[in-house]
Amino acid sequence: MKRKIIPFVILLFVFLSTGLLLSEKATEDEKFKKTLDTYLDGLWKFYPTSATLAGYHKYDNHLENLSKKSIEKRHQTLDSHNQEFVAKIDKLKLSPELQIDHEMILDALDLEILKHESFVPWEYNPIFYNEILANCVRSLLTKEFAPLGTRAKNAAARLKGIPKLIKQAKENLKTPAQLFTETAIKQFTAIMDFYKNECPQLIEQVPEAQKSKLKANLAKAIPALEDYKNFLQKELLPRSTGNFRLGEQAHLRLSRLKLQNDIPLQEINARADADYKNIRREMFLVCIPLYKIMDPKINLDNPPSNLNEDQLINITVSHVLDKIKINHVEKEDYINRIKTSAEEIKNFMIQNEVIELPENNLDIVPMPLESQGITWTCLTSPGVYESSDTFSLQITPIPEDWEEDQTKSFFEEYNNFLIYLWTVRKVYPGQFVPLFYTRKNPSLVRNLYPNMPLIKGWPVILEEELIFKGFGNYDLRLRLNQLKLLLKAVIDFKLELNIHQGGMTKEMAIAYMTRGGFQTQAEAERKWNSIILKPLDCAYAYIGFQEILDMEKEYKNLKGDAFSKKEFLQKLLSFGALPIRHLKKKILE
Repeated sequence: MKRKIIPFVILLFVFLSTGLLLSEKATEDEKFKKTLDTYLDGLWKFYPTSATLAGYHKYDNHLENLSKKSIEKRHQTLDSHNQEFVAKIDKLKLSPELQIDHEMILDALDLEILKHESFVPWEYNPIFYNEILANCVRSLLTKEFAPLGTRAKNAAARLKGIPKLIKQAKENLKTPAQLFTETAIKQFTAIMDFYKNECPQLIEQVPEAQKSKLKANLAKAIPALEDYKNFLQKELLPRSTGNFRLGEQAHLRLSRLKLQNDIPLQEINARADADYKNIRREMFLVCIPLYKIMDPKINLDNPPSNLNEDQLINITVSHVLDKIKINHVEKEDYINRIKTSAEEIKNFMIQNEVIELPENNLDIVPMPLESQGITWTCLTSPGVYESSDTFSLQITPIPEDWEEDQTKSFFEEYNNFLIYLWTVRKVYPGQFVPLFYTRKNPSLVRNLYPNMPLIKGWPVILEEELIFKGFGNYDLRLRLNQLKLLLKAVIDFKLELNIHQGGMTKEMAIAYMTRGGFQTQAEAERKWNSIILKPLDCAYAYIGFQEILDMEKEYKNLKGDAFSKKEFLQKLLSFGALPIRHLKKKILE
């Protein structure tokens, strides 16, 4: 009888223990979710314009309060939130997926703290205010998420707050880097155009009950905006003498929080040095048959003895690129050509079953002037709280103030061969496909803070895959430009480190891009600005590329003969844009 009782008791004990453990996890999960909701509500309260864009509408009638008292209070609150997530939440009692979210939100919190301690954008980046002024009212009057009367009432409240926000901006801004202020001034022309021309037209469409208040508040906002424009030009620009470099410590901390990489940066840097040499050598090999039929200046079978390897590569590759760069679109056809290139790429991927593509279309549109000057393209996705699947890809039109030589140089860079590969990386599938699949993951945290090396590195892997599958009928000119674009990712990564952690000058950076990377002067100038204005953004692609290569190698070893590149590429996106260190574990499970 005792022998029968003992197994029953053990079984009962295991059952009760398992139930208790599951109960503990459920309790801890709920506690984490409530703490997360409280933190995010505070985040949106401090950034109400961003909240509206994200689809969180509790603070639609608020405008950012950037008084010194408000900023200090927010900084103190961040410390309190950090303590709550660390001290009150037992990470080990959370369910596995929420353990990842817990780690991600701690990084996001630390990033906000870093913003207050080191970057202080409200003091050193006038573009920060531009983004608020460009979106705070427009987002309410143009996005149809609530009755127009409600949105109009909230827009009136925000218009009323604009003079106060501008007063705070003038008090807060100190000595930004010159490029930040120059970019803000260029953008502000379009911001003024919205309030003077587009906003009055939008007001005419709202119910009569809200029109008078909107018009009255707009009439008070416009002089304040004009005053701020003069402030940017006449007061802030002359004192915009600040350092554009983040510095080693701040940059390393930013890198840790945003890259969430598995391979140490020192190793990625060593790989970049090796790739720089190897890719240039591969470009040379691709160019040999082309060079020999393109009015050759030297005999490659018996090259001059006074030329070293780098010089021979430079002469050969530059010669071929100079011959093919004349094949490009004209200014007026630029964006339409990108659209047709994206369609060709999409059709090829479908026909050759490269990956499963979303059925959703990607709208390709010109980037509005108020957003220009930082990146050449911008993917606009639905807010994380919204159910829409509508994405649009904004592309900067050729700037009106460019000289003819600048425009010519740009189109020679983005010739008819490079533009295909650039479209793969920046337009379609670009970031669109990875972010589309990320939105399928139910985790709010992963949608708010997607891992950008994965998002931007994934298309780099795809570029070579398309070439090897015969896109463009194995044209060596396409392969040459695919390698050039890969070399550009390597150079972008190296520049990121050398500019923000080192002392690389603009002249040194441009020489590196034009001589070593075969880029045009206009492209090099644009990239210099981009690295200064948006730290880390240009480094994501190469870091993600290296991480994915490592994952692919390990996954091949795991799957053996059953390995499928299509299945691997698809699986990379199936978990959402996780930090790489977690994604690697899931890929290999």
